[in-house]
Amino acid sequence: MPETVAAVSHLTRSFGAKKALNEVSLSVPKGAVFGLVGENGAGKSTLIKHLLGLWRAETGSVRVFGLDPVSDTVAVLGRIGYLSEEPDLPGWMRVGELLRYTQAFYPRWDTAYAEQLRDRFALDPEARIKSLSKGQRARLGLLAAEAHRPDLLILDEPSSGLDPIVRRDILEAIIRSVTDEGRTVLFSSHLLDEVDRVSDHLAMLHRGTLRFCAPLEDIKARHRRISLHFERPPAEPPNVSAAIRVDGAGREWTVICDAGRIHAAALAQHLGATLVEDTAASLDEIFVAHAAH
Repeated sequence: MPETVAAVSHLTRSFGAKKALNEVSLSVPKGAVFGLVGENGAGKSTLIKHLLGLWRAETGSVRVFGLDPVSDTVAVLGRIGYLSEEPDLPGWMRVGELLRYTQAFYPRWDTAYAEQLRDRFALDPEARIKSLSKGQRARLGLLAAEAHRPDLLILDEPSSGLDPIVRRDILEAIIRSVTDEGRTVLFSSHLLDEVDRVSDHLAMLHRGTLRFCAPLEDIKARHRRISLHFERPPAEPPNVSAAIRVDGAGREWTVICDAGRIHAAALAQHLGATLVEDTAASLDEIFVAHAAH
């Protein structure tokens, strides 16, 4: 079994009558790019706040590097880099001042690496942070999170609202941090094409409930997209026991299903339909199917 960097067991968090997290259990393996997906309000940021020790578990447990991030805050946070969707950076500081200030908190800060990233991201050390564009602030936030080479880099919607060039910079930094040094990234995003591009493990939250958590290749292998054509429109949607989602109208219907529980040709014959297509489902189709299930 691979070494685990973070583990959550039966974690529940409520805000009034709403359960933001409902009995969530998952583990993040060392050296992985771990994608965390879900619609807005699914519980992604709530889960991340528990990993950072900002919130104490109401029920269940949270361990990061084998430690409780609430009671062992210094030991845990010293090994984590964190970038949120809207980095909270002091606008009155200059870029160089922020980096020198941040460096003081991390004994492992790599000055040469920080300078390399600053140059690559085209950040002027004399520029005031309040004068930076949103993309430049995102680059600066990533630099500050990454320059001490954290064992776990947590990115919470890091590329939301950013232009493609900035998103590329962030994704390339993610890939390098894992492939070059074997460190771990937890990457939360609603941009499924980017998650698909960089992640090797994937977890999906939907209304606070964990829908799946597994290697990305396994998740894709488990889901099929079956297209069916009927000579006469069925009176109601096809009844498929292994279906996660059935969608269509008239003579044309599509089934997103558990590949291990169904045989496409036999299904079509059973339903009196023609099998038009039997292919692997895309990550977008898998996400939509589970979100609607």
